[in-house]
Formats: sequence, structure tokens, C-alpha cells
Amino acid sequence: MPEQEIAFEEDDLQFEEEILRNPYSVKCWMRYIESKLSAPAHILNLIYERALKELPGSYKLWYAYLKQRRKQVKRRCITDLAFEEVNNCHERALVFMHKMPRIWLDYCQFLMDQCKITRSRRTFDRALRALPITQHYRIWPLYLRFVRAHSLPETAVRVYRRYLKLCPENAEEYIEYLRSVDRLDEAASRLATIVNQDDFVSKEGKSNYQLWQELCTLLSQHPSSIRSLDSGAIIRGGLTRFTDQRGKLWCALAEYHTRSGHFEKARDVYEEAIQTVTTVRDFTQVFDSYAQFEESIIAAKMETVSEMGKEEEDDLDLELRLARFEQLMERRPLLLNAVLLRQNPHNIHEWHKRVQLYEGKPREIINTYTEAVQTVNPAKATGKPHTLWVSFAKFYEDNGQIDDARAILQRATQVQYTHVDDLASVWCQFGEMELRHENYEEALKILRKATAVPARKAEYFDASEPVQNRLYKSLKVWSMLADLEESLGTFKSTKAVYDRIIDLRIATPQIIINYALFLEEHNYFEESFKAYERGIALFRWPNVYDIWSTYLSKFIARYGGKKLERARDLFEQALDGCPRKFAKNIFLLYAKLEEEHGLARHAMALYERATQAVEPGEQYEMFNIYIKRAAEIYGVTHTRSIYEKAIEILADDHAREMCLRFADMECKLGEIDRARAVYSYCSQMCDPRLTSGFWQTWRDFEVRHGNEDTLREMLRVKRSVQAKYNTQGTFLVSQRLRAEGGGANDDGKGKNTALYKDLRILRV
Repeated sequence: MPEQEIAFEEDDLQFEEEILRNPYSVKCWMRYIESKLSAPAHILNLIYERALKELPGSYKLWYAYLKQRRKQVKRRCITDLAFEEVNNCHERALVFMHKMPRIWLDYCQFLMDQCKITRSRRTFDRALRALPITQHYRIWPLYLRFVRAHSLPETAVRVYRRYLKLCPENAEEYIEYLRSVDRLDEAASRLATIVNQDDFVSKEGKSNYQLWQELCTLLSQHPSSIRSLDSGAIIRGGLTRFTDQRGKLWCALAEYHTRSGHFEKARDVYEEAIQTVTTVRDFTQVFDSYAQFEESIIAAKMETVSEMGKEEEDDLDLELRLARFEQLMERRPLLLNAVLLRQNPHNIHEWHKRVQLYEGKPREIINTYTEAVQTVNPAKATGKPHTLWVSFAKFYEDNGQIDDARAILQRATQVQYTHVDDLASVWCQFGEMELRHENYEEALKILRKATAVPARKAEYFDASEPVQNRLYKSLKVWSMLADLEESLGTFKSTKAVYDRIIDLRIATPQIIINYALFLEEHNYFEESFKAYERGIALFRWPNVYDIWSTYLSKFIARYGGKKLERARDLFEQALDGCPRKFAKNIFLLYAKLEEEHGLARHAMALYERATQAVEPGEQYEMFNIYIKRAAEIYGVTHTRSIYEKAIEILADDHAREMCLRFADMECKLGEIDRARAVYSYCSQMCDPRLTSGFWQTWRDFEVRHGNEDTLREMLRVKRSVQAKYNTQGTFLVSQRLRAEGGGANDDGKGKNTALYKDLRILRV
């Protein structure tokens, strides 16, 4: 080193002496360097060089020195020779610091800043070779950023392949890069690899299905760029793997063939898809995509024709495509119906809907019905499976093929339904069909066959037995047979049917009434009454009410008063155990019988019993009837005891009304004192704030028939009653009602003023 370059200052002497004493101390050198930070660059670099000559293995010195050298050339042009000097300095450092990743990173970044691509790549590779593998993770991010920053896809691909050997979990990053540089074949291969790895965990949080969807999108949108994979097979594999996304996958497969230029294959895929999807959502996706595909083909064809000129062959092809598109749109309801039936082949409603869609196409309707009855399992059916058989037979019947309709219904009777009612409906429809064609004897034979007792009897609700063994207890079939026997059979056969229904204990009150009316029409009155009694023995209240009501009415109409004792026994039997709800009509009918054919006192006794036996809500009406009949039979005076009992029993509202009527009657009879006593009794249940009408009526009564003393007594009673109600809980209710009434106080004052005017009139 030339002597003139060594220039010491007075302040440097102490550091130089310290270094002479301890040349291997990093701290001494660092203190010396810190003191010369403001010195020119060549002086500072000289001190670093002297220090590193003594301590070439010091990381601290090398790091600080290299940082200082990079700082010195930071603002210079990258073509300056100083950059090469700094590069050489880094190379000298790496002779000793080759195990230090920070030195490598700074050097690589420095080379990247100089845009030295090849040298940077080689330096990265040297760093990876020099450092232990446990420290490679510090180099790779900068290395990858370097290869992505330059348009060198081949280099980047090779670097990424090496990187993924160390970190295979970062495959998504590599795939994204491949897609960005349009290397789609390898991107698809890598994506397929990670999709097939069950243990792969996406760093971007994507599910296996999302990765699969990306793969399908890549395959379908770039068929010409991807050659290493069988795109069609991969997408079809997803159809069995992701059953809830079949619509999207079918569309992706069709798009793959479309972009490949294989339009017929794409159409075949669409057709296969709409014939196999099982959800409405998937069907909608596929069908819309199919329609859009056909529209685009037609639009492209029309554009070609308009540009190239029309030819006969082009016109035919265009018409063919338009016809195909129209047929597709017409098929949509049927295709959608097929989807719903694939979803649930036991859906009765959808089978009927499918038949309606084939309206006007007999062959398709027959095939649909045939497929339906063969497919539907009654145990799994949604709806009523017997309606398929009945509709099938009705179709043949409407087309004049009665024998075929009979064969269908005959087969329908052998089906193992889950409910007896379904089988009963089939037999009834069978009979009705014969009736429509006036085959009356055949209809009777069919229903008699249906109601025949099987060799093995079973209970109606025993689900372990087939419905054919339980049909003989079906009321629906028996009811229709009874109607047919009444219309077409003999009296004896009809009577036998009704007797059999009762013996099987499947009769309803209406059946009993119908049986009795049938016997009555044929003048078998006693037999009719026995039928009523048999029905009464079968049922309890309240179901027996209709039977009793009809029985008693018919008995009275038949015998009147001729068999009075028997009639009385029947009425007493009916009333025994009769609920209050149904007692009123029976009592009135009983009392009417006694009035017309029996004794009046018996009738009055019945009315009195009725007032106690009916429901509380009907007692007031019953007392009114009792009072009216008593006044007509015995006179008005006989009603006094009835009024008194009614007032005692009824609720306050009705009792108050009874009191007013009672007092009015006494007044008409001239019994003023008795009427006043009734008013006085009634006043105890009349709050003056709520029942002003009562007090007005009493006041008018006293004005007409009383004197000053009686009117004063009325006012005294009113005050006492008002005081009593003020001390009870009802006072709060009264206050609320008065507030809602708005101005009730003013009305009360007016009434009191009117009372005092009446007093003055009486004094005069």
C-alpha cells in the first residue's frame, strides 16, 4: 500500500495503540471504525480491510463492511466499475462466510439490483449448495421472487420443481405461476396430483372440491393446451366423486368438447346429463347450458350463412338445428318430470303429471302407466298408489277397451297395498265402471266378491296381514254394496247386507239410520225399530245421539199415543246417561209427546227436569219455554214458582231479566206490592253504574204506582247497593267502564235530578 494513502490523525493514535496491543479484538476494531464513520470512504474501507486481515472469520466485521460498501455505491449507475469491486468484496467474504445465509441473501439481492440475471441465478444455486438444508427456507422466497420477476419461464419452472421437492405443500403457488405464464399442461398435471392426495392441505384454505373445480375449469376451458391428461375421464371421475355438484361437472365436460370443436360429442354429453341428473338444481344448470349451446351454434351458423351467402345445403342444416332447438324446449317439462321421478320413483303425483304431459299420445301414456305400476312400491309411495291403477283402467275405458280396463283393475286388486282403504277404492271403482256401462249384475258380483270373508280372517288394523285378508271389514265396500242392493237387489239381499255390516261391528250411525229407513220404506216398522235398537247397543254417547233422535221421532210419528208407555220407556232410556249437550232436544220431544198424548203434569215435570239437565248456557232458553207452556196450560199465576226458581238458578244477567219479566207480570195482575218486592230483590244484583236500565224501570214503576215513601225507599236501596259495590273488587271494573263510557258521571247526576223531580210531583 503506498505510503501517502496512510494518513493518521492525532485522534487515531490511541486507537492504533490499542489495536497494536490487541490486534484480535473485534471491539477495538469496531470502536476505531465508529470513530471514523465520517471519514472518507477509502479511509474507512482501509480500516475494515486491516481489521478483516487480522480477523477474517468475524461475521460482525464482514457484515458491517459489506453493508458499508453497498451503501457507498447505492446512488451510482449499475454499470459503474465500483459495483464489480463490491461484488468481488462479497466473493472474498463468502470464502469465510459461506455458512452465513444473511451474507448470501444480501449478495443475491445486490446482484438482483444490478440486473445480473445469470450471475444471480448461479449465486442462488451456490448458496443452496453451501448452506445446510435446514437454512434453505431463508433463501427460497428471494430466489422465487427473482425468477418470477423476469420473463424466464423455463428457468422458473426448473427452480420451482427443485423448490417443491423441499416444500410440496406450496404446490398451489407453483400452479398459479404456471397458469400466469400459460404453461397449462403442467399446471393441470400438478393440480391433478394434489387433488388425488388425500392428505394434501391447501394453504389458501381451499377444499378438495374447490381444487377439483379449478381442475375441471382448467381442463374444460383449455382443451388444446392440455395433452398430458385425459380431460374427459378426469371430469367424469368427478361425477361419481362429487354427487352434489353433478350439474357443474356435466357442464364442464360439455364445454371441454365444445372448445375442442367436437360439437356432436358435446351434444351427446348434454343429452346424457339431462337423462341422469337427479336434482332440479343440476337439471336447471345443465338444461340452461344446453339451450345456450344450441343457441350459440345456431347464431354462428346464421352468421356464416350471412357472410358466405346462402346455399340449399346451409338452409337445410339451419332448419335442422332450429327444429332440434325447438324440440329441446318442448321436451323440458318431460325432462324435468323425469328428474323428479329419478329422485323419487314412488311419487304418485309426478307419475300422474307425466301422463298429462303425454296427452294426445296413447302409446306413450300406456308405456308410462305400465312403467309406473311396475316401479311404484306401495310401501314407499308418496300419495295413493291405487290411483295409478284406477287412472290406467279409466284410460282404457275412455278409449272403449272395456276388457283391458277390467284386466287392469283385476290386477290392481292383487297388489299388496299398505292401507285397506286403497284396495277398497279399487273394488269400488271396479264396480262403478261396470255401472257406467250398465252391467248391473256384474257390478253386484264384483262387490259381493270383494266383501266375501277370506279363508283366513284378520283384524282390520292388523298390519302384519295382507290387505286382501282385511278387506271384508272395509265399510267403504260394504256401503257401496248396500246402495247397490237397495237399487238393484231384493229386499232380502239388502237386509242381509245391512245385518252383516252390523254383525261385523263396522257400522256407523248413518248406516244404522239408512238401514232403518230402508226397512221403514218397505213397511217393516218393527224391524226398523229393532235396527235402531241394535245401533244403540253398538254406540255410546255422543255418537248415538243421531240414532236416538231419529228413532224417537220415527216412533212418535208411527204410534203417536198408542204405545205411550213404551215411548216413555224409550225416552227414559235415551235420557239415562245423556250428556247435557244433547239433552235439550230429547226433553222437548218428550214433553211434546206428553202434551199431545199424555198428561200435562207429566209435561210440566219434564220441563222442570230439563231446566236442571241441560247445559248452563241453555237453561235460560229452557226456562222461557217452561214458563210459556205453563202459562198456556195452567195460566199465568202458575208461573210464579217457575220465575222464582229461575231467578234462583240462573246467572245474574239472565236472573235480572227474569226479575223484570216477573215484576211486569205481577204489575199486570195488579199485585203492586209483589212486583215491588221483586224489584227490591233484584236490586241486590244490579250495580247502579252498570245496570242503569233496571233502576230506570223501577223508578218508572214507582212514579206510576208508588208514593213519596216508596220512591224514597227505592233511593235508599239504590244508595245501599251502590255502597256495597264500592267496597267490592267489581268497583275497579265499574270505574274502568265508566271511564270508557265518557260522561257517565254527568248522566248519573241527571238521573238523580229526575228522581227528585218525581218526588216533588208526588208531593203535589
